[in-house]
Amino acid sequence: MKRVAAAVVLLLGAAQAPTMAQSQDFKLGQSLEVEYSVLKEVAQSYVDTVNFDKMIIAGVRAMLATLDPYTVYISEDEGEDFELLTTGNYGGVGALIRKAPGEGVRIIEPYENSPAAKFGLLPGDTIIEIDGKPVYDETSEQSSGRMKGQPGTEVKFKVIKGRTKDTVDVVVVRERIHVSDITYAGLYRDKIGYIQLSGFTAKIAEEFKENVLKLKEAGAERLVIDLRDNGGGVMDEAINIVSLFVPKGTLVVSSKGRVPEMNREYRTTSAPVDTTMPLLVMVNGNSASASEITAGALQDLGRATIAGTRSYGKGLIQSIRPMPYNSQMKLTTGKYYTPSGRCVQAIDYSNRHEDGSLDKDANGGIAPDIEAAGHPFSRPTVSLVYYDILGSYAIEYFLAHEKIDRDFHLTDAEYEEFVKYAAAQDFDARTAAQTALDQMIKAAQAEDLYDNYKDEIEALQKKVNMDKETVLRAKKAEILPLVEQEIVTCYYFNRAAVPVALRYDEQLREAVDKWLQNGK
Repeated sequence: MKRVAAAVVLLLGAAQAPTMAQSQDFKLGQSLEVEYSVLKEVAQSYVDTVNFDKMIIAGVRAMLATLDPYTVYISEDEGEDFELLTTGNYGGVGALIRKAPGEGVRIIEPYENSPAAKFGLLPGDTIIEIDGKPVYDETSEQSSGRMKGQPGTEVKFKVIKGRTKDTVDVVVVRERIHVSDITYAGLYRDKIGYIQLSGFTAKIAEEFKENVLKLKEAGAERLVIDLRDNGGGVMDEAINIVSLFVPKGTLVVSSKGRVPEMNREYRTTSAPVDTTMPLLVMVNGNSASASEITAGALQDLGRATIAGTRSYGKGLIQSIRPMPYNSQMKLTTGKYYTPSGRCVQAIDYSNRHEDGSLDKDANGGIAPDIEAAGHPFSRPTVSLVYYDILGSYAIEYFLAHEKIDRDFHLTDAEYEEFVKYAAAQDFDARTAAQTALDQMIKAAQAEDLYDNYKDEIEALQKKVNMDKETVLRAKKAEILPLVEQEIVTCYYFNRAAVPVALRYDEQLREAVDKWLQNGK
């Protein structure tokens, strides 16, 4: 507890004048006294028994939520999930699962080279018992928790095989599962290497380096680093990736915070692998944090061309602080700045409006050198993904077809089969035009104006409203690639789905074409 108290004093008072520190300490003491008095009165007088553990943790989380979305309390029970986020590692069988209440645990995707794959678990297989105990009354989290465990230990499943419907026992030996942030690395076009990076977990820079060297050996003379939809991760890994392409000792990022140790510069400490290979870095509105450090540094140093759309704008640094009873706090301790001194932070969480809302600076984030707009998915397509109808159909396809080629294409007849399947499922197939019309009708009814426009509205409804099958056919161009990706994943794991996605990726194609035309 002394360490925690010291940390509080350090955070609240280290950089302040003595009077300010005393004032803040006094206010903190007042607040703690009020909190203790409230809890004491609840304990003595509240009508029912109170779960104080749950109540206090909820209070801590609500308190931290007033700061920013990234400052969070992590309980001991959540430690394993947090480890997965920061390291990409956990102990278990390595499979993506889905479980509805009252149903078995369905294998959606065994990870490549995982115990689940090694011991024969396939997409569409359903686990009905874990170590002799049925799963039907469990939540998805409970079943998932029992599947995880120490590497080297065994877990016994009773499984209904998807293709044969046979019930079999499968004993799987758990391993340390590593979910790599490099979802794909290969040649995109002749002499252009391509690496898709989904995050910045611990030690990913070394794996990234290995892939860069392999691509160079394969003949790559240019490199595309795809950071679209990469929400970031460990800052040191971003620095290490930048270090592969710039001279040793180069400034990559600097940080500033309230405590002195946060005011520092971060420079590369290792020799690069290539300082001349042309680089193209793809970003979009979901590229954040460590992605923006990487893109911003390479842009400022004139080492890469940035393409896509403006990045998210997260320039805040989080540090992990140990808390009592094996818990932790992820605390925002500073802001980072690119080599030119830019802070990409787009939202000032310290200045909220009275209603709690926040403004976003349009100049936040990393602006691309080459603008290449992505194609937003329509509402029906998003709904198909949300309700996992694409994945469910892919498993049905997998169960009905023993094998497919890696360069898989869905035929027109097979897409019609998908249309029939999806139309029978429960999802919101309304287009944006339909939802806008529905909102207009509600507004007209609320203002007693509907009868005045009834004929016009009904005529418009006939033109705008489409049944599910019509919508699915109309949106074929954006839905079909997603179906193909899901199907290929069932046979050849997630890595094989990326080349399928790339052949339809107009944003990437446009960016690369402009990059080559510019001669950079």
